[in-house]
Amino acid sequence: MTILEFLLLVLIAGFCGAIGQTIAGYSRGGIIVSIVVGFIGALLGSWMSSHLGLPELLTVQIGDKDFPIIWSIIGAVAFVVVVGLLSRKR
Repeated sequence: MTILEFLLLVLIAGFCGAIGQTIAGYSRGGIIVSIVVGFIGALLGSWMSSHLGLPELLTVQIGDKDFPIIWSIIGAVAFVVVVGLLSRKR
């Protein structure tokens, strides 16, 4: 994987993480947090899709890696909702 491919992957993960945070309605941090949420969302979403037997939707191939856009957003929403519920002040 070249540096350009890695930067493109980081950009797409940040975009997916930002969309996930917007849908969930809970946003903490800036672009770095969005990138992390996008990568965690991709892992969580891919895991959910494989356990539910659902296909990978809208994947982007960067180099030799596939990045699942839709499942990344769905996973990011799920992750942000859980983090939001756990970190709310009582």
